Amino acid sequence: MTAINPTVTAFNPDSTVPQPAGLLEALIARIEAEIRELQFPRFTKDDSLNLGLLLVELGKSRRLPIAIDITKGDQVLFHVALDGATPDNEHWIRAKQRTAARYEIPSLLVGLRGRLHGGRIEDHGWFDESTYAPHGGCFPVYVAGVGAVATVTVSGLPQQQDHDLVVEALREILESMQPG
Repeated sequence: MTAINPTVTAFNPDSTVPQPAGLLEALIARIEAEIRELQFPRFTKDDSLNLGLLLVELGKSRRLPIAIDITKGDQVLFHVALDGATPDNEHWIRAKQRTAARYEIPSLLVGLRGRLHGGRIEDHGWFDESTYAPHGGCFPVYVAGVGAVATVTVSGLPQQQDHDLVVEALREILESMQPG
């Protein structure tokens, strides 16, 4: 698990104002560490159900207006919209899911890496915003020794919060798979 110094302000991917140097790189490093940490021994349909139900439990207990999706290839394994979620969340789920599946990294990381040299990935003419969204909320499910096998997506909160909720649930499910 990666600890963040609480006295340091984190990079805000939704901000349009300049942010202190190093914050973007620190957030990228944190997400890269999450990828290394969140390597599953397997990922079955039962595991996807457990992950989806955990996200529902977290969402309901916190009264979050979110939609949740777990997809493997073209097969939707789990999908639900909680109270407060809107039809727009469905668009965001699909666009973030396509981004994470295409690049095989979290959708937030795609957007952050696009900012490394200034600008945004969305500003490039080749990036199709009607199909892809490099915004936080979709994280590939990685199986150790295999790679990305599915995606889990949350939409309805600011993008960093969508991302963090997915990571929280992935950690909890991965911990439940550990022996002992």
